[in-house]
Amino acid sequence: MALPDDRLLTLPLGSDPDLRRRYMLLHEDLPGNVRFGLLLEILDKLAEEAALDYVRRAHPDARVVTAAIDNIYIRASADVKRDIAFSARVNFVGRTSLEVGIRVEHPAGPNGEPPAHIASCYFTMVARSTAGDGAQSLVLPAFEPAGELGRRRWDRAIARREATRQQMHQAQEPPSRGEYGLLAALHAAQDKPGFDGLLAADCVTNGWERTYPEHENVPEKIFGGHLIRRAFEQSAICAEEVAPDRPVIVAVNRINFVQPVRMGDKLHFVSRAVYAGATSVSVETEIIRISRDRTQTHLSNSCIFTFTNVDADLRPQPVPAIYPTTYAEDARYLAAHRRHEGHLAWKAARGR
Repeated sequence: MALPDDRLLTLPLGSDPDLRRRYMLLHEDLPGNVRFGLLLEILDKLAEEAALDYVRRAHPDARVVTAAIDNIYIRASADVKRDIAFSARVNFVGRTSLEVGIRVEHPAGPNGEPPAHIASCYFTMVARSTAGDGAQSLVLPAFEPAGELGRRRWDRAIARREATRQQMHQAQEPPSRGEYGLLAALHAAQDKPGFDGLLAADCVTNGWERTYPEHENVPEKIFGGHLIRRAFEQSAICAEEVAPDRPVIVAVNRINFVQPVRMGDKLHFVSRAVYAGATSVSVETEIIRISRDRTQTHLSNSCIFTFTNVDADLRPQPVPAIYPTTYAEDARYLAAHRRHEGHLAWKAARGR
């Protein structure tokens, strides 16, 4: 089965002052002055539409739901004064799921501004028979990727899936000798007289929200893009507890969609800054849904974001170390440390 053409969308920030104001973090001339949470809403909806373009060729009445956001790497700071273009395409199709890749960029500007690649994003979508409680996963038709570029995208999607499986397996592995030494040093520092380091227990923020019909996507289900926008905003607030200057998003490491949220649910956002590198902060946010009748409490989403602390010119600045104390804090710290080391190895392999 052939793939549909790319689905395209452009935000005309350069020519629409009202839209530009809505997407501003602050009403001032600030580098990277774009509300990334609103971009997440666009990305999730665009991934859904691109997936439906493919799925409905075989299943005209099908729905698709977001199962996970595997990676979003921020490659350049977005300029709120320039248009932002989104290009979505299907990279990979499995038995019941497919990967949608989205490229985000500034197109060439009217005054000779060169195009700029802002981010690459990867969504895992699952095809469902209906939007109701009795929905079942649908088997998708197989296809062969077309052309060399299509085959490269296919291979990279498979590699990302395998990397995710390895990362999940690695998370269950006990600490190596070096990792044990790192954790032991962090604990030993807390026992020294005059210790005034930043404890992981003090890097936790909470937020609450109730869902309303305006947040609905499919009947009685809340739009996933709204959930991850709010999770990002809560995570950014948490990152500010650690970053002494200004935390800016550099990666969405992983977002899992565990259970749908229904209209009227109460949402509890719990954000934890779990790890600090030289200039970066890793924040994990969970969304807990509580049903309107208060008889059900379940995890809805788990999210991992990485921020970098920067100065007024977006130059990375140091952040204080985070000291875990409990076993759970050790586990979260170690998982983030492994992600950080893996990313540094990836950059070194690409010569960056």
